[in-house]
Amino acid sequence: MAKWTPLLIPLLESGRIRHVGVSNHNLTEIALTDRILGEAGFRVEAVQNHYSLLYRSSERAGILDHCRAHDVRFFSYLVLEQGALTGRYSPAHPMPAGSSRAVYNCMLPRLRALTNRMAAIGEDRGASAADVATAWAIAKGTTPIIGVTKAGHLDGLVRALGIDLAGEEIAELEALADAADVDTRGSWEHDM
Repeated sequence: MAKWTPLLIPLLESGRIRHVGVSNHNLTEIALTDRILGEAGFRVEAVQNHYSLLYRSSERAGILDHCRAHDVRFFSYLVLEQGALTGRYSPAHPMPAGSSRAVYNCMLPRLRALTNRMAAIGEDRGASAADVATAWAIAKGTTPIIGVTKAGHLDGLVRALGIDLAGEEIAELEALADAADVDTRGSWEHDM
């Protein structure tokens, strides 16, 4: 941060770039980047980190609170954990062997209670488990980044925007996710 952040300042001053965001940064790194930019009258305006029901380290580390307090948009990626939280996959119907997503196959048995509950919540609202996982991320104050490869995925995003999860539902989903006790931290990610 201390090495590359100062290099952004002339680009901001010239207008060649207008906004600064960071990705996969912990709270200390975000604060340092923001301090360096702040000395020149700029600030971190966005954070993009891995964040899902299964991986809430940014929340636990205070990053979401920091973003709310400083009006910084938090973009959450891997919200669906590459499909593991869609309810589409199960031990009987695993992700394709040999794919990068196959690392989730060993977790699928432990995710059934969670994905079943998400499906049940979704069914009551004409939505899917994936829509509920996305709605959860929105309810937590994040902007989910969802890979859209089919027109139906856009419909799911619209449905997710319309789902208002009750506090009890959020707590229940988080408890089920904690009970699954899986580690979806990527090899590129460091401690938050």
